[in-house]
Amino acid sequence: SRMTIEEKIGQINMPCVYEPGLGRNEEAKFDGIRKFTLGTLVDQVGSAGGFFTLSNEILHEGPYQQAVFLNELQKLAVEQTRLKIPLFQVEEGTHGLMCSGGTIFPEGIAIGSTWDIDLVRDIYTVVAREAGAIGIHALFTLVIEPLRDPRLGRNEEGFTEDPYLLSNIAQNIVQAIQGDDISAPDKVIAGLCHYPGQSQPTSGHERGAMDISERTLREVFLPSWVAGIKKAGALGIMATYPAIDGIPVHSSDFILTKILREELDFQGLALSEGGGIETLLYEHIAKDWKEAGAIALKSGVDVGISFEPAYMALMAENIREGSVPIALLDRAVRRILTVKYKLGLFDNPYVDPDYAVKVSHSREAQELALRTAQEGIVLLKNQNNLLPLDKSKIHSIALLGPNADNERNQLGDYIAQVILQDIVTVKDGLENRTDPNTRINYLKGCDVFNSDFNEISQAQKIAKESDVAIVIVGENYRFAENNLGTDGEGKDVVQLYLNDLYATVSRPVIELKGFEKITLNPGEKRQ
Repeated sequence: SRMTIEEKIGQINMPCVYEPGLGRNEEAKFDGIRKFTLGTLVDQVGSAGGFFTLSNEILHEGPYQQAVFLNELQKLAVEQTRLKIPLFQVEEGTHGLMCSGGTIFPEGIAIGSTWDIDLVRDIYTVVAREAGAIGIHALFTLVIEPLRDPRLGRNEEGFTEDPYLLSNIAQNIVQAIQGDDISAPDKVIAGLCHYPGQSQPTSGHERGAMDISERTLREVFLPSWVAGIKKAGALGIMATYPAIDGIPVHSSDFILTKILREELDFQGLALSEGGGIETLLYEHIAKDWKEAGAIALKSGVDVGISFEPAYMALMAENIREGSVPIALLDRAVRRILTVKYKLGLFDNPYVDPDYAVKVSHSREAQELALRTAQEGIVLLKNQNNLLPLDKSKIHSIALLGPNADNERNQLGDYIAQVILQDIVTVKDGLENRTDPNTRINYLKGCDVFNSDFNEISQAQKIAKESDVAIVIVGENYRFAENNLGTDGEGKDVVQLYLNDLYATVSRPVIELKGFEKITLNPGEKRQ
C-alpha cells in the first residue's frame, strides 16, 4: 500500500541482461543495470524487481566476481531506494548453473537416460548450492515437458518422452532445488519451463501452435506439472511461447489462472518467456503493446523478462486510465514480494564471495558430472562384441569426424558464454589413455556447416589402414560469429539426417521470399 504505481511497475520487470535496453555493450550494461536497480533508467518504471541471466551475460571471471557484483546491486537496492526492496536474481539451470565457473552436467536427455532418480536429486542439489552461493535466487529453464517430436532442437534440454518418468524427475528436481526451507543459503526457487509445453507443435517448429485436445493436455503434458507444483511446491514457472488450441498462453486465463492457480494451487511467480508478451501482437490478439500488457497481466503473467513496453510506461498509462485495474498490478507485486520474503531477502540479501569460490565446481561436483555421463551412455549395438576395445590388440586408431576435437560441442546447449574449466575432447582423451605406441590417425573428414569441405575419401582410406575407426559425428552448438547452430533453441530440423546445411537441388525449384520469385536450376546450391 505504500508503493507508487512506478515502484510497482519496477517490481514486475526482471529483464534479461542481453536486452539492448540495458546497454549495447558490456560497459554500458553495467551502467544500465545500476540505473535500473535504482529506478532511474526508464521513465515511469521504478527500481527493478530483479534481473534475468545477468551473471552469464557480463560476469565472466567466475564465482567471486559474480558474488561481489550481485552484492553491490543488492546494496544499491536496499540502501539507496525509497522502500529498500531487495532484488530477485534469476539464472538458467538446465544442466548446471549457466554461469562461468559453474559445474556443467550432461544434457537432460542423458540425465533421463540414467533412469536414476537419486542421481537427479544429487545433480540439482549441487546446481542449487552453486547458484545460491553467488547470489542467485531462482533457476529457470528446468524443462519438464515431454519430448514429443524428435525434430525439435530444444529436445536436448528435456529429459524423456514418458510422462511417468518425467513426473518423477520433475518432483525430485524441485525437492532438490528448493528443499524444505527456501531461505536456506544452498536453496533457490525452481523455475519450471515451459508451461504447459511446446513440444508438439503442429508445424514441427519449436514455437509453432499446438493443436492438442484437452485430454492430451491433461494426460500427456500436465502430469509433470502436477508433480512439480502440486506435489513438490515449485515456486516458479515460465509461460510458453505457442498458442494452444488457438490461444497464446501469454493471454490464456484458462492456462495461467484456472489450471495453474486454481487446480494446481501454484503459489509462486509466473514469468513471461523472452519476448513472450509480443506473441500477443503477432498472433493478433492485441492491437498494440498497450493492450498486450493489459491482456497478459489479467491472464496471470506476473513478471516480464524483456524490455517490452507492455510492462513499462504503457502499463502506467493503463493503470491511470483505468483500463487495467490497480488490483491486477497489486496481485503481481504481492506475489513477487511474498517470494522475496520467503527467500529471506529482506533480512539477508548478501552472500559470501569466498564461500562461493569454495563450493563452485568442487571435486564432488566434478565426480558427480562424470558419474552422470557414465550412467547416461546408451549402447545401441555391440556387433560381434567389439566393445570394450582391447588396447593390447589395437595398434592404430582412425579418429574421424567434425566433433572429435571440438571443445564447445562436448558440452551441449545452455552453457556459459565463457567456460573457465579445461575441456577434454575425444581426441585429447584418446591421446591421454592409449598406449604411446598406438598410432592415432585423426582427420576431421567433413564440416558441420560447410559442405564444400570434404575429406571423406581420405577418411575412408585412413579407416581401412587402421585397426579400428572411431567416428564422432553429431550437431553443432553454435557457429562463432553469427550464432548459427544445428541444435538447440530455435534450431529445428525437417528430417532426422545428420546435418547438411546446404542442399543441392536436382530439379528447378521456385521459392517465394516475400514477393520475389527465385528460380534455382539443377545443380545449384541453396542455403
